[in-house]
Amino acid sequence: MKVTALGTGDAFSADRYSSCLLVETATTRVLVDCPHPIRKVLKSSTAGRVDVADIDAVVLTHLHADHASGVEGFAWFCRFALGRPMQVFGHEAVLAGLWTQLAPSMSELLVTDDDNRPHHRERLDAADVLSTSMLSTTTPVTIGDLRVTARLTAHHIATTALFFESAVPGATATFGYSADTSFDPDLIAWLSRADVVVHETNFGAHTPYAKLAALPPESRRKLRLIHWPDGFDVDNSVIPVLQDGDVIDLG
Repeated sequence: MKVTALGTGDAFSADRYSSCLLVETATTRVLVDCPHPIRKVLKSSTAGRVDVADIDAVVLTHLHADHASGVEGFAWFCRFALGRPMQVFGHEAVLAGLWTQLAPSMSELLVTDDDNRPHHRERLDAADVLSTSMLSTTTPVTIGDLRVTARLTAHHIATTALFFESAVPGATATFGYSADTSFDPDLIAWLSRADVVVHETNFGAHTPYAKLAALPPESRRKLRLIHWPDGFDVDNSVIPVLQDGDVIDLG
């Protein structure tokens, strides 16, 4: 399993893409969150080796724009270029609002005739462009060679942390992602089972860096920082800081 930090910025970053991750095994690629412009994000951070067609599923942690603004473009690419719906996984509290958010721009298509003249309008619903599956907070859900469990976090809207483990017999790699959250020692404990934990840090309804830096060394050693604000003192951080394109190889 390996994890690529496709983007590491927050909603206001002028220097980096918004936070999203690519979790890969030998046969499975899962995109965690989907900011715009997702194809450019993928191309930039994977040297062009991964595009939308190579993604098996998208897991959404929540629907804030810096994490989900690329869903429309991803879904349209799946429909028009790939001829299939977008495969989306998320907790029911997250997915409940997804089509409501997308419908204003995706619920109607203008169909043209052979001369490219307007012919009629086609009404779409969620099932026409999205294939959705629910994540559980109690039972791992299998996505290819990965198993994923969710945990609700403390944020403005419904948001979930994620725990990934290999579904391949004999493989033991595990990975945890906090997603957006206020400081939560219970969440950190839940994630600490993982070999590596990518944890956000920022202001407001996020986790202050000082709280993470004050954790015991045995807790900090697994952490990697994401979603950090522009101007963050990267060089003096006691926790490794992820940059766009960084790869975590879990073996």
